[in-house]
Amino acid sequence: RCVGFIMAKMVLRELMDSSTFQKFKSFLNKGNDPSCLREFLLPILSQNSPSGNIGLQMLDRHWGAGWNLLALLLATKSDKRISCVDALRHPFLCGPKWRISPTVNVVRWGLGSTAVRLAEDYIYGHHQRRRLAYFIELMEVLNPNSSTENWLRLLPGRWCLLYCTGRHIGLTLRQPTPRVLISDAFLTFAEAPESVDPILSLTSDIGFKIMPESDWPHDKSGTEGNLSVTTSARITPGRIYTNAEDGKESSSRITSSRYLGGKWGKAAKMKQLPASLPTASVNVDENDVDVSMSCGSTLKVKSARKVLQEVRTQTPPEMFDLSKIVCGTYIDSRLMVLRGVNGSALLFVRSNRTSDP
Repeated sequence: RCVGFIMAKMVLRELMDSSTFQKFKSFLNKGNDPSCLREFLLPILSQNSPSGNIGLQMLDRHWGAGWNLLALLLATKSDKRISCVDALRHPFLCGPKWRISPTVNVVRWGLGSTAVRLAEDYIYGHHQRRRLAYFIELMEVLNPNSSTENWLRLLPGRWCLLYCTGRHIGLTLRQPTPRVLISDAFLTFAEAPESVDPILSLTSDIGFKIMPESDWPHDKSGTEGNLSVTTSARITPGRIYTNAEDGKESSSRITSSRYLGGKWGKAAKMKQLPASLPTASVNVDENDVDVSMSCGSTLKVKSARKVLQEVRTQTPPEMFDLSKIVCGTYIDSRLMVLRGVNGSALLFVRSNRTSDP
């Protein structure tokens, strides 16, 4: 683990500052998973570096291999840490020219990291959307925690919505009234107290900002607000079919079979796509739903309705109507993929509250 701290200081010069390094150590001492370090350090590394942070770029290279090695070195449990011999064979230290055979865990990490990087670019042309859907589908095939027990163990926590494969509606080509800018959307799972069955409390929090209508493209300041939806959900075993033919099942169909001959398919050593994949069905209680909206300024009823409608227009329907979440198809300590009733996939990244600005 000491080697991990040394590596972090060598690559990320910001950690040479005592206050920043103390935050770094505090994050690990609180029991947070080292695999979430990138999301924690990103706001710190992005400060005062308009051209990009060199250390961040180094760790992001080769599909995020540097963050993977750092997480393995800093693992809390000794049996989860990487050995010195295996570390020397890691893709981050070997580079692309070395003939090494990456493990499935490294391939899985690379898929998730690439999907995160693509989502962060926020251009989303047609080719980008296809690539993102491709990576998400391959992640679903390589899900390491398919059992319901693993889902119940990893689900509790706060997850930030990063990308949705469904339709995207923004402000660029529209002139709605009022102009609403969506900030962050979180999905929080918490264990329900005094519950015998595996029931979780499910809360969706959508942050937004009401901007001035006249100069909103240049002035992003405005009144902040939050939309919250709370209900409960039961997690049960389920399956998703990759070659379904009927209309009901084809909405959740995975189409990764056409990618099995590509680079990632070969790296994952997949010869054939399975006929079905295990999932975690999310059964939401539609009879017990609490919806609330708060805003920094007083709004009339008519104005509040317009704001609510605009927030719903710009966010995936699954984030407001939680009953539209059908199942979970991928989860690990860092990333999660949920599928909606219309077949769209929602990619989440774990958000530790200590990383909030």
